[in-house]
Amino acid sequence: MLIVGIAGGTGSGKTTVVNKLLNVFPNGEVIVIPQDAYYRDNGHIPLEERQKINFDHPDSLEFDLLIDHLRQLKKGKAIEMPVYSYLTCLRAKETITVRPAKVVIVEGILILADEGLRKMFDIKVFVDADADDRLGRVIQRDIAERGRSVLKVLERYHDTVKPSHLQFIEPSKRYADIIIPRGGENEVGIEVLVSIIEKHLNKTPGNHA
Repeated sequence: MLIVGIAGGTGSGKTTVVNKLLNVFPNGEVIVIPQDAYYRDNGHIPLEERQKINFDHPDSLEFDLLIDHLRQLKKGKAIEMPVYSYLTCLRAKETITVRPAKVVIVEGILILADEGLRKMFDIKVFVDADADDRLGRVIQRDIAERGRSVLKVLERYHDTVKPSHLQFIEPSKRYADIIIPRGGENEVGIEVLVSIIEKHLNKTPGNHA
Protein backbone atom coordinates (compact mmCIF):
# COMPACT_ATOMS: atom_id res chain seq x y z
CA MET A 1 0.00 0.00 0.00
CA LEU A 2 1.25 3.43 -1.00
CA ILE A 3 0.13 6.27 1.32
CA VAL A 4 0.34 9.76 -0.18
CA GLY A 5 -0.15 12.86 1.98
CA ILE A 6 -1.35 15.96 0.13
CA ALA A 7 -1.20 19.13 2.24
CA GLY A 8 -1.41 22.87 1.52
CA GLY A 9 -3.17 25.97 2.78
CA THR A 10 -6.93 26.51 2.77
CA GLY A 11 -7.98 27.23 -0.82
CA SER A 12 -4.62 26.20 -2.30
CA GLY A 13 -6.14 23.75 -4.81
CA LYS A 14 -5.56 20.46 -2.94
CA THR A 15 -9.03 19.15 -3.79
CA THR A 16 -8.51 19.95 -7.49
CA VAL A 17 -5.22 18.03 -7.46
CA VAL A 18 -6.88 15.07 -5.72
CA ASN A 19 -9.84 15.06 -8.13
CA LYS A 20 -7.50 15.11 -11.13
CA LEU A 21 -5.68 12.08 -9.70
CA LEU A 22 -8.99 10.26 -9.15
CA ASN A 23 -9.99 10.96 -12.76
CA VAL A 24 -6.83 9.14 -13.89
CA PHE A 25 -7.40 6.17 -11.56
CA PRO A 26 -11.19 5.74 -11.47
CA ASN A 27 -11.44 2.01 -10.76
CA GLY A 28 -11.07 1.92 -6.97
CA GLU A 29 -7.30 1.44 -6.88
CA VAL A 30 -6.94 4.88 -5.25
CA ILE A 31 -9.01 6.02 -2.26
CA VAL A 32 -9.06 9.38 -0.50
CA ILE A 33 -9.23 10.01 3.23
CA PRO A 34 -9.92 13.68 4.00
CA GLN A 35 -8.38 15.17 7.14
CA ASP A 36 -11.70 17.00 7.62
CA ALA A 37 -13.41 13.75 8.64
CA TYR A 38 -11.20 13.65 11.74
CA TYR A 39 -12.12 16.95 13.39
CA ARG A 40 -12.94 16.33 17.04
CA ASP A 41 -16.57 15.92 17.99
CA ASN A 42 -17.59 19.05 19.88
CA GLY A 43 -20.96 17.96 21.20
CA HIS A 44 -20.05 19.08 24.73
CA ILE A 45 -19.74 22.74 23.60
CA PRO A 46 -22.75 25.03 22.86
CA LEU A 47 -23.32 25.77 19.13
CA GLU A 48 -22.28 29.42 19.45
CA GLU A 49 -18.94 28.38 20.97
CA ARG A 50 -18.50 25.60 18.41
CA GLN A 51 -18.73 28.11 15.59
CA LYS A 52 -15.69 29.93 17.04
CA ILE A 53 -13.47 26.83 16.90
CA ASN A 54 -10.20 27.35 15.05
CA PHE A 55 -10.29 24.57 12.44
CA ASP A 56 -6.83 25.61 11.25
CA HIS A 57 -5.17 24.61 14.53
CA PRO A 58 -3.74 21.08 14.98
CA ASP A 59 -5.57 20.71 18.33
CA SER A 60 -8.90 20.65 16.48
CA LEU A 61 -8.03 17.28 14.91
CA GLU A 62 -7.96 13.73 16.24
CA PHE A 63 -4.67 12.72 14.62
CA ASP A 64 -4.40 9.55 16.74
CA LEU A 65 -7.60 8.15 15.25
CA LEU A 66 -6.45 8.97 11.70
CA ILE A 67 -3.07 7.29 12.32
CA ASP A 68 -4.80 4.23 13.79
CA HIS A 69 -7.13 4.02 10.76
CA LEU A 70 -4.17 4.16 8.35
CA ARG A 71 -2.49 1.34 10.30
CA GLN A 72 -5.67 -0.76 10.07
CA LEU A 73 -5.87 -0.20 6.30
CA LYS A 74 -2.21 -1.22 5.94
CA LYS A 75 -3.07 -4.46 7.72
CA GLY A 76 -5.81 -5.07 5.16
CA LYS A 77 -8.70 -4.20 7.48
CA ALA A 78 -11.66 -1.94 6.67
CA ILE A 79 -12.23 1.15 8.81
CA GLU A 80 -15.27 3.20 9.84
CA MET A 81 -14.38 6.76 8.84
CA PRO A 82 -16.18 9.52 10.78
CA VAL A 83 -18.50 11.98 9.03
CA TYR A 84 -18.10 15.59 10.17
CA SER A 85 -20.44 18.54 9.59
CA TYR A 86 -19.06 22.08 9.38
CA LEU A 87 -22.55 23.47 9.86
CA THR A 88 -23.10 21.86 13.29
CA CYS A 89 -19.39 21.25 14.14
CA LEU A 90 -20.37 17.72 15.18
CA ARG A 91 -19.64 14.20 14.04
CA ALA A 92 -22.60 12.40 12.54
CA LYS A 93 -23.82 9.14 14.08
CA GLU A 94 -23.21 7.41 10.73
CA THR A 95 -19.74 6.46 9.53
CA ILE A 96 -18.39 5.56 6.09
CA THR A 97 -16.88 2.11 5.61
CA VAL A 98 -13.53 2.44 3.83
CA ARG A 99 -11.83 -0.68 2.54
CA PRO A 100 -8.09 -1.00 1.86
CA ALA A 101 -6.80 -0.02 -1.58
CA LYS A 102 -3.44 -0.09 -3.34
CA VAL A 103 -3.07 3.67 -2.97
CA VAL A 104 -4.44 5.83 -0.14
CA ILE A 105 -4.41 9.62 -0.47
CA VAL A 106 -4.73 11.58 2.78
CA GLU A 107 -5.66 15.19 2.04
CA GLY A 108 -5.82 18.18 4.39
CA ILE A 109 -4.28 21.46 5.49
CA LEU A 110 -2.53 20.16 8.63
CA ILE A 111 -1.49 16.62 7.74
CA LEU A 112 2.23 17.47 7.50
CA ALA A 113 2.14 19.37 10.81
CA ASP A 114 1.86 16.17 12.90
CA GLU A 115 5.02 14.10 13.20
CA GLY A 116 3.25 10.80 13.85
CA LEU A 117 1.05 11.23 10.79
CA ARG A 118 3.99 12.32 8.61
CA LYS A 119 5.71 9.02 9.39
CA MET A 120 2.76 7.16 7.85
CA PHE A 121 3.26 8.76 4.44
CA ASP A 122 5.39 7.23 1.68
CA ILE A 123 5.17 10.49 -0.29
CA LYS A 124 4.54 13.94 1.16
CA VAL A 125 3.12 16.59 -1.18
CA PHE A 126 2.50 20.30 -0.52
CA VAL A 127 0.18 22.21 -2.86
CA ASP A 128 1.35 25.84 -2.84
CA ALA A 129 -0.65 28.90 -3.90
CA ASP A 130 -0.51 32.67 -3.65
CA ALA A 131 -2.22 34.01 -0.48
CA ASP A 132 -4.59 36.27 -2.47
CA ASP A 133 -5.68 33.38 -4.70
CA ARG A 134 -6.32 31.22 -1.64
CA LEU A 135 -8.41 33.94 0.03
CA GLY A 136 -10.55 34.31 -3.11
CA ARG A 137 -11.27 30.58 -3.15
CA VAL A 138 -11.99 30.50 0.60
CA ILE A 139 -14.56 33.32 0.24
CA GLN A 140 -16.33 31.53 -2.64
CA ARG A 141 -16.31 28.15 -0.90
CA ASP A 142 -17.39 29.31 2.57
CA ILE A 143 -20.32 31.30 1.18
CA ALA A 144 -21.48 28.44 -1.08
CA GLU A 145 -20.81 25.44 1.18
CA ARG A 146 -20.78 26.70 4.74
CA GLY A 147 -23.43 29.41 4.68
CA ARG A 148 -21.11 32.22 5.82
CA SER A 149 -21.30 35.90 4.84
CA VAL A 150 -18.32 37.65 3.19
CA LEU A 151 -17.80 39.63 6.40
CA LYS A 152 -17.73 36.46 8.53
CA VAL A 153 -15.30 34.78 6.09
CA LEU A 154 -12.93 37.77 6.17
CA GLU A 155 -13.16 38.03 9.97
CA ARG A 156 -12.33 34.34 10.30
CA TYR A 157 -9.53 34.62 7.75
CA HIS A 158 -7.78 37.40 9.68
CA ASP A 159 -8.49 36.00 13.16
CA THR A 160 -7.64 32.33 12.67
CA VAL A 161 -6.96 31.17 9.10
CA LYS A 162 -4.05 33.48 8.28
CA PRO A 163 -2.28 33.27 11.68
CA SER A 164 -2.62 29.46 11.75
CA HIS A 165 -1.40 29.21 8.17
CA LEU A 166 1.75 31.14 9.07
CA GLN A 167 2.26 29.24 12.33
CA PHE A 168 1.48 25.63 11.35
CA ILE A 169 0.78 25.07 7.65
CA GLU A 170 3.46 27.10 5.85
CA PRO A 171 6.27 25.71 8.09
CA SER A 172 5.10 22.14 7.36
CA LYS A 173 6.04 22.69 3.70
CA ARG A 174 9.65 21.86 4.57
CA TYR A 175 8.67 18.23 5.15
CA ALA A 176 7.29 17.82 1.62
CA ASP A 177 9.00 15.61 -0.95
CA ILE A 178 7.13 17.35 -3.77
CA ILE A 179 5.85 20.95 -3.85
CA ILE A 180 3.22 21.79 -6.47
CA PRO A 181 2.91 25.56 -7.03
CA ARG A 182 -0.33 26.98 -8.54
CA GLY A 183 -2.36 24.02 -7.27
CA GLY A 184 -4.68 22.29 -9.70
CA GLU A 185 -3.47 24.40 -12.65
CA ASN A 186 -0.01 22.81 -12.47
CA GLU A 187 -0.39 19.98 -14.98
CA VAL A 188 3.31 19.02 -14.83
CA GLY A 189 3.22 18.65 -11.02
CA ILE A 190 0.10 16.50 -11.27
CA GLU A 191 1.72 14.37 -14.00
CA VAL A 192 4.68 13.70 -11.67
CA LEU A 193 2.26 12.40 -9.02
CA VAL A 194 0.39 10.33 -11.58
CA SER A 195 3.61 8.66 -12.76
CA ILE A 196 4.65 7.83 -9.16
CA ILE A 197 1.25 6.25 -8.46
CA GLU A 198 1.26 4.37 -11.78
CA LYS A 199 4.72 2.99 -11.02
CA HIS A 200 3.48 1.69 -7.67
CA LEU A 201 0.32 0.17 -9.18
CA ASN A 202 2.32 -1.57 -11.90
CA LYS A 203 4.65 -3.06 -9.29
CA THR A 204 1.74 -4.36 -7.21
CA PRO A 205 1.31 -8.15 -7.60
CA GLY A 206 -1.76 -9.13 -9.57
CA ASN A 207 -1.92 -5.87 -11.49
CA HIS A 208 -1.52 -6.23 -15.24
CA ALA A 209 -2.07 -2.58 -16.14
